[in-house]
Amino acid sequence: MAEKRRGRQEVSRPPANEGIGDKSVDVMRDEIATDESVSVHPSSGSNRRSKRISRSETVGNVRTKASDQTVGDKVIEWIERYCMVPEGAMVGKPVHLRPWQRDVIRGIYDSKTRRAIVSFGRKNGKTALSAFLLLVHLCGPKAKANSQLFSAAQSREQAAILFNLAAKVVRLSPDLNAVVTVRDTAKQLFCKDLGTLYRALSAEASTAYGLSPAFVVHDELGQVRGPRSELYEALETAAGAQESPLSVIISTQSPTDADLLSVLIDDAKTGADPTTKLFMFSASDALDPFSLDAMKAANPAFGDFLNPEEVQRQSESAKRMPAREAAYRNLVLNQRVNMVNPLISRTVWERNGDEPSPEALDECQTWIGLDLSARNDLTAAVAVARDAEGIWHVDCRFWMPEIGLHDRAHRDRVPYDVWADQGFIELTPGASVDYGFVAAWLAEYCATHNVVAVKFDRWRMDVLKAELSRIGAELPLEPFGQGFKDMTPAIDVMESSLVAGSVRHGGNPVLSMCAANAIAIRDSAGNRKLDKVKSTGRIDGLVAMAMAIGSAAQTGSELEMQPFLVIQ
Repeated sequence: MAEKRRGRQEVSRPPANEGIGDKSVDVMRDEIATDESVSVHPSSGSNRRSKRISRSETVGNVRTKASDQTVGDKVIEWIERYCMVPEGAMVGKPVHLRPWQRDVIRGIYDSKTRRAIVSFGRKNGKTALSAFLLLVHLCGPKAKANSQLFSAAQSREQAAILFNLAAKVVRLSPDLNAVVTVRDTAKQLFCKDLGTLYRALSAEASTAYGLSPAFVVHDELGQVRGPRSELYEALETAAGAQESPLSVIISTQSPTDADLLSVLIDDAKTGADPTTKLFMFSASDALDPFSLDAMKAANPAFGDFLNPEEVQRQSESAKRMPAREAAYRNLVLNQRVNMVNPLISRTVWERNGDEPSPEALDECQTWIGLDLSARNDLTAAVAVARDAEGIWHVDCRFWMPEIGLHDRAHRDRVPYDVWADQGFIELTPGASVDYGFVAAWLAEYCATHNVVAVKFDRWRMDVLKAELSRIGAELPLEPFGQGFKDMTPAIDVMESSLVAGSVRHGGNPVLSMCAANAIAIRDSAGNRKLDKVKSTGRIDGLVAMAMAIGSAAQTGSELEMQPFLVIQ
C-alpha cells in the first residue's frame, strides 16, 4: 500500500534496476503524457516495490484523468518522478513539491509566458526550484532538440551554485544520470539523445552575445545595481530566433527602485505585458517587520524546510541592533530596502512626492542650494519655497556634460541618458559641465523669483563666478559650509520636515536617486553631515536641498506668503 503524504499518493520513479540504461530520454519525456499508469511506492527506502495505478487516480494533489492534465501538471509530475532532493536533511529522497511551488509552476506553464519573475526571501529553495526547471527543459517534457539553456549569475561563485545543485540532482537520479552528462570543469550539462546543452554563465566572464537561448534562469538578479546588466541584455535579446523562449528570474528584491530587478517588477505590476508573470512573496510595509505574519508573508517555506527559529533569531537580532534592520528587511522579508541605511527612508521620501506648487515658488521667498561637484559629473541646483501652511515646495535642476554620458550611466549604473531624454537632466556640450549654462539659469531664475540667497559649496565657485561676471549677473551668493557645524541644523530641518510630510518634491527621479544614496555620518558630539565618500552613489541634489532648507531656517523668518513685486 502506498504511503500517503498530506492526503496524496506520492508519484515516484521506478526501481533503480529498471531505470539505469533501460529508460531513454524519449521515454522519460513522453511517458508522463502518454502512460495510462504511473509507479508509486511506499517511502520505505531502496527495497520498495512498484505498484501500478490508473491515471484516473491521484496525480499531484488532485484526482485527474490524463486528458485533464495541464502542461504545468506534467512538469510537476516529471519533477516529482525523476528528481531527487539534492542536499539537506532529505537528500536523496524523491522531490515533493509544495503547493506554493506547484502554483508557481502552473502559473508559468499553463498559459503563454515569456518571462517569469519569482521573488521571495532567502533560503526558500530558489536555487533548487531553478535546477528542477532547468532539467525539465534539458531532458524533460519541455525539452527541445538541440536547444541551448543557460543560467546567469553576477559572479562565478553564484553561477557555480546552481550548476552544482543541478549536477547533484542528476547524479542522485538513476534515470537522469543515464541520459545526462555532467561536465564539471566547463560547468555544463549535456543530454546526448536530444543534443540539449546547459551552461552556467557569470557577469564576470566574457559577454554572451552570439548565443541563442531557449531557456534562461537569471539567478539572484536582485544583486545587479542600477537598471542595466550587460549579461541580462545579451541573453534576453539573443532569444529572437526561438519560437517560444522562456526566461525565469528567481531572486530576492533589489534594494532600490532604480535597480534592474525593481524596474522589471514594477513593469510587471502594470500588467502591460501579459506574457510576463510575477510571483511575489514579500512582507507588506504595513506589517510590523518583526511580526510572525511578516516573516510568513515573505517566506513560503517558513516552518517547512526553512527553520522558523533561525528566522525569528534574525528578526530579534535586527530589532536589537538597528544597523542590521535594513539587511533583515531586504533579505528575509524581501522588501525593497537599501541594506546601507540611508539618511531618508524610501517610505518617508515617497510620502512627500506630491507635485510642488508653481504659485508658491513664484510668489514666496525662495532659497537656492548649489552643488557644482566635479565638472564631468552631476551639478545640482535646488530651489525651495515655504508657503503659509509650512509646506516646502522644491524645484530642482541638474546638468551633466553630453560627451561620455553613456559611459557614466554604465559606470554608475544609473539611467542618466534616459533622464536626459525625459528632460530631468540638461546636457551641456563637451566633455565637462559648461558653467555658462548654470550661470544663465541662475540669472534667469533670480530675475523671475524672489530669491533671498543662493547658498553654495565653495568647490569650483571661482569658475562659476567668472561666468556670472561675464554675463553681468549679480546674485545674492552666500557660502555654505559642508562641515558638521553648518550641515547639522540643515539636515535636522530637512529630515524633520520630510518625516512630518511637509515637503513636495514631485518625485523627480534624479533627486530621488540622491536621497536614496545619501548617508549621514556623525562626530563624537552626535552632529551630522552628508558624506559623499560613504554614500552609495551621487548625492549632489540632496546636498543642495539641505543647503537651501538650512539657509531658510537660519534666517529665522516665518516665511509667510510674500508676493514678488517687480519695480518698474
